[in-house]
Amino acid sequence: MTSADEKSLALRQWIFAGLMVAAGVLLSPMFSFPLGVTKAFPLQHMINIFLAVLCGTRYGTAAAFGTSLIRNLLGTGSLLAFPGSMVGAFLSGYLYSHTHKLWAAVIGEFVGTSIIGGLLSYPIAALFMGSAKGAFFYVSLFAVSCGAGCVIAFVVLKGMKVIQTEFSKM
Repeated sequence: MTSADEKSLALRQWIFAGLMVAAGVLLSPMFSFPLGVTKAFPLQHMINIFLAVLCGTRYGTAAAFGTSLIRNLLGTGSLLAFPGSMVGAFLSGYLYSHTHKLWAAVIGEFVGTSIIGGLLSYPIAALFMGSAKGAFFYVSLFAVSCGAGCVIAFVVLKGMKVIQTEFSKM
């Protein structure tokens, strides 16, 4: 791959990541539901997996940060979006980049968001949101939101693979 091709690919990846940030900001309120002290945004987890598979770790993590930041600035997000979405996006991209398996991206998103992100959310919620809930409370909340997004992403990306395979036979 030439230097010009690499720059073109990087530009396309940044553009796609930017479009996913816009989709996450615009569509998440339509597909969210209240969940304890936070909101569940399954669409964000679906987007994280899409970006992990299609663009890579760096773009997915940056887009998760951008989406969380913009939603918080607009008042439609939660501070807990940062540890949840960013850790999930990073681990999803990392595992996918080392295995090139969709299931690895899904597991990375689920473990990164639900378990690691949930545990990291406890001090944020205690310090900045006045929540006295235990650490595992956030793990269970994040698991509900993330699980739904992971299932949707898996089904959509598997469906895209089937369509691609069928078109390549023509």
